[in-house]
Amino acid sequence: MVFALGFVLFALGITLSIALHECGHMWTAQATGMKVRRYFIGFGPRIFSFRRGETEYGLKALPLGGFCDIAGMTALDELRPEELDRAMYRQATWKRLLVMSGGIAMNFVLGFILIVVLAVGWGLPNLTEPPATALGSMSCVPQQNPDGSTVPCTGTGPAQRAGLQRGDIVKEVNGVKVDTWKQFQAETQKQTGPFTYLIERDGRTVTIPVTPERVMRYPEDGGAGREVGAVGVAPDRYDPVQYNVLAAIPAAGAFTGDMFVRTVDSLAQMPAKVSSLWVAVTGGERDPETPVSVYGASKIGGETAERGYWNMFILVLASLNFFLGVFNLLPLLPLDGGHIAVVIYEKIRNTIRGWKGLAPGAPVNYLKLLPVTYVFVVIGGAYMLLTLAADIVNPIRLFP
Repeated sequence: MVFALGFVLFALGITLSIALHECGHMWTAQATGMKVRRYFIGFGPRIFSFRRGETEYGLKALPLGGFCDIAGMTALDELRPEELDRAMYRQATWKRLLVMSGGIAMNFVLGFILIVVLAVGWGLPNLTEPPATALGSMSCVPQQNPDGSTVPCTGTGPAQRAGLQRGDIVKEVNGVKVDTWKQFQAETQKQTGPFTYLIERDGRTVTIPVTPERVMRYPEDGGAGREVGAVGVAPDRYDPVQYNVLAAIPAAGAFTGDMFVRTVDSLAQMPAKVSSLWVAVTGGERDPETPVSVYGASKIGGETAERGYWNMFILVLASLNFFLGVFNLLPLLPLDGGHIAVVIYEKIRNTIRGWKGLAPGAPVNYLKLLPVTYVFVVIGGAYMLLTLAADIVNPIRLFP
C-alpha cells in the first residue's frame, strides 16, 4: 500500500514538474505581452478545459507531458490579424530568450526548493561517495531465517574483534584483489577459517587477520540457503548534514551547483549507456548508472516511500528536475534549447547584416530544420522505449 502511494506521489511530482515547466513559459510570455492561446497538461483526448481571459486552460487524458501554445512561436504559425503584433517570433530577442528559458529556469527553481526542504528536514548527503570497498558500520553477525528476516544478535562481530575501523579501504581479501563491494562480499563469504584483509588506512597499507563466523544466508527468490562466512560490516556511507532554514539557502545553492555538474556529466554519458540498457533488456545485469524512464523513476519513488526514505524520495525528484532543465538546454529542436539556438542565430545574423547596412533577414525557416528535428525525435523516442523496457524487465534495485 505504501509502495503504491509512493509510486503515485512520485508520478504526480513528475506531472507537477512538467506543469510548472510549462508555467514558466506561459508566465514569462504573458508578462512580456505575448498571447498564450492554450495551456494544457497531458496529451490526447481532452478531459476538461476552461477559459480565463484570452487563454484556454485544460487537462488531457495522457499525463505524458504538457504544452503551452504561444501565438507565433515560429513564422509558420497561422495567426489572426489581431495576433500579428504580439506574435512571439516578432518580439525583441531578450523577450524570446526569456520565454524560451522560463521553463528551464522553473525546473531549476523547483529542484532548488526541494533541496532546501531536504537540507532542513533530513540533511544534505555528500555527493562524493566513499571508495567502493571502504568499511562502514560494524556489528555482530546475525543469522538469517528462510523468510529473509534476521535473528537478533548482541556483542561485537569479527570485524570489530580484528581491529578493523570505519573508513578502512579493503584492497585484497585473502590475496584476491577486490574493487567493488560485491566482490568484497563474495570473497569474504567464501572464507571458512582465518584469513587476511589487505587494507589502506591513513595512507598506509596494513594486513589484518580476521576469523569469520559461519551463518546461513538465503536468496531473495526463496531458494535454498547456504552457509557463508561473515564478518559483520557494512559499506561506508557519509552521514548527511542538517541545516536550519537560514543556513540551508547557501548550502542548497552549493549542493545545486554540484548536482548541476553531475547532471551534465550524466547527460554526456547517455549515448554510451545504450549498450548497457540493451544488456539489461536481454537478461544481463542492470547497470545502476543507466537512465530511468518516468515509470522507473516512479518505481524508485515507491520503493523509497515503502522503506520510509522520504529524504531519498525528495532527492530523486529534485534530481529529475535538474535533469529536465539541463536536457532542455540542448540546442536541438524541438527542445527549448533548439529554439534558443535559433533566436541567438537570428540575432547574430541580423547584427552582421546591420554592420553591412542591410535590413534584418527573414525569420528562420523551420521547414528546413524539420529533417534534423525528425531524426532527433526518432532517436530520442527509441532511447525512451529502450529505457522503459529495461525498467520493466530489469529495473534498478536500490535495496537488496
